[in-house]
Amino acid sequence: MNDIATRHAAHAANFTRIVNGVTDWDAPTPVAEWKARDVVEHLVSWPPAMLSGYGFELAAVEVGEDPAVAWAEHNASMETILADEARLDTVVTTHAGEQTVAWVLDSFYLPDVFMHAWDLAKGSGQDPRLDPAVTETMALGMAESVDMLASSGQFGTPVVLDESHPMEDRLIAVIGRDPHWGA
Repeated sequence: MNDIATRHAAHAANFTRIVNGVTDWDAPTPVAEWKARDVVEHLVSWPPAMLSGYGFELAAVEVGEDPAVAWAEHNASMETILADEARLDTVVTTHAGEQTVAWVLDSFYLPDVFMHAWDLAKGSGQDPRLDPAVTETMALGMAESVDMLASSGQFGTPVVLDESHPMEDRLIAVIGRDPHWGA
């Protein structure tokens, strides 16, 4: 298994654990105006469009009545793509210049799965169990990009917390969420 497939497997396993523990798909989440089902809808809806622009076919999945089934179908399709190392090495044009498809997925899709695990866990009353090393890397990296996060429109208002706060709280605050949501 390649590095990105290994990272994806870890993030997806945690997200799957959380998905399988959801009992109310209409429960609110820390993402304003999103219910639990909307978190899954988000993660299964945007990757097919993005990847099709790079010549990959990822089946579009409808969340429908059972978001857990939709997530499982999407995750299986992503695993197939991530196993194709030759295709992952395809160079594509991105906003950051020429990059590999692996870089694109590692930079955008994997962090999305990782961070939305927290949203879905909190919305469904579960422990997010975020990997501490990944949490720290993301929190510190994103804190350096606060202006970009604020202007992207894809996050809430970022807040940079100092070292006196736990790393998970720092990550969640910098992506515009209340670390104490639902507490």
